[in-house]
This record gives sequence, structure tokens and C-alpha cells, in this order.
Amino acid sequence: MSAPGGYVSEWGRKAADLYATDYARRYRQHDDQLGSVDAYLAFCSWLHDLCGRFDTPIDALDLGCGTGRYFCALTNVSRLVGLDASGAMLAEAAHPHDAERITARGVELVEGDALTHDFAPASFDLIYSIGVLAEHTPFDARIVENAARWLRRGGRFAFTTVHPESTSIPRTISRVIGTAVAPISPWPIRRWLRTRLTSNGQYADEMLIAERLNGLFLIESLSRLESEAHLHCLCVARRTERQVVAERRN
Repeated sequence: MSAPGGYVSEWGRKAADLYATDYARRYRQHDDQLGSVDAYLAFCSWLHDLCGRFDTPIDALDLGCGTGRYFCALTNVSRLVGLDASGAMLAEAAHPHDAERITARGVELVEGDALTHDFAPASFDLIYSIGVLAEHTPFDARIVENAARWLRRGGRFAFTTVHPESTSIPRTISRVIGTAVAPISPWPIRRWLRTRLTSNGQYADEMLIAERLNGLFLIESLSRLESEAHLHCLCVARRTERQVVAERRN
């Protein structure tokens, strides 16, 4: 496992503090009970199908890999890198769920913050993130720009977010009113309300995802999935040729 390095954001520190040793151990134990959980199986199937879109073996990055519970869902992977802000979670990822089903030729675990860590440009064909963005890390321009820089031509960015309409989010009076008023408000007010409703990227719906990805990615699919915890958006986006051209100029 690679040692931590570089600046750690407030969100990275929160994640590392939350997923400390005891919590990480319990989290890993829970992984072994996921075989009958519909949402987990749906996420695994989503990743499995996504890997099938590539014609040749790929290099993949699990952004916020935790205990590595989704490593076993990947196919056609040569190099797999798991990045997480919690060293305790990565220690558990060293012996992940269904390890015997992992087909990646090599697995590297890296301790780092998704917002501030850096990989060399064009390091990966696939970057995926489940249960992290717009949940433990804001879905903002930094994340999107990092993914675009780290992906190769034709690479894909696949991720989930917590939808702002999820029942897991407290339905305060202000949230209920804001949700009702936003669609009929003038654009400046609507934009302000949407920023409040998404807590500036801590939740993300289809519109916010499209806004964030615009110019750097083309959305291939965007759907919803209800788990035992949240209402999620599931997005698969392809790195655009515009990004490739920009890199050539630089």
C-alpha cells in the first residue's frame, strides 16, 4: 500500500476520521453479508457491464475504494488502483470481499484524498466511484477535472451520487418549500435554490451532473437506483475529444 502524501482536504480528513480502525473492521465484516443485497448486486452488475464496453484489457481506478468491496465485480482489468483517504479502510481492502473472484492482474492500494491526490495524466481507461461522490466528497469541478486529466482517450468516468430527493436527506420545511418553488422561479432564484438543495455538490441530481461534466465528458447513461440507504444517480460518461485536443495544445 502506498503511503499518504500531499495536502488533505477537509473532506478527506472527515472520511479518514470516520472510517477509523474499528469502523473499518465492522464495515469489512458487513461486506461478507452483501451477497443477497439487491442494490449491491445491481452496482456489481453495472460495473461488470461497464467493463464489457472496452475491447482490450484496461487500467482502472476505484475512487474512494474503501474496503474494496467492488473489486470482484470488475472484468477485463489489467491494473487496478484503489484510492482512499482512510488507511484503516485500505488495510481491510488488502483482503477484500470475494477476493478469489478478483481477476485484475495487479491491485495497488493508495492512501490519498480524491480532491487533492494526483496521478500522472492518461493513467487509466476507467475511473469509477460508488457511494463516495456527493456523499462523502462534494461532486465539484475538482473531481471532474481530475478524472478528465487521469483518463486516456476514450476513457470512461462512472460514478454514483446521492440524489437531493433521496428520503435519506432530512425533509426540512425549507427543503420542501425550495423543492416546490425552484421549478417555477426565475433562473437566478432557481439557480440559488438548486445550489442550496444540492448543498453545493454534497448531493447531485441529473441536472447538476450534466452541468459539472459539460465540456469534459459526454454522458453515455444516466439513471436512478434506490438502495437501502439512498436514492442514487448512476452516471457513465466518456472523456471528450475536446479534452484530448486541449492536452495536445499544451
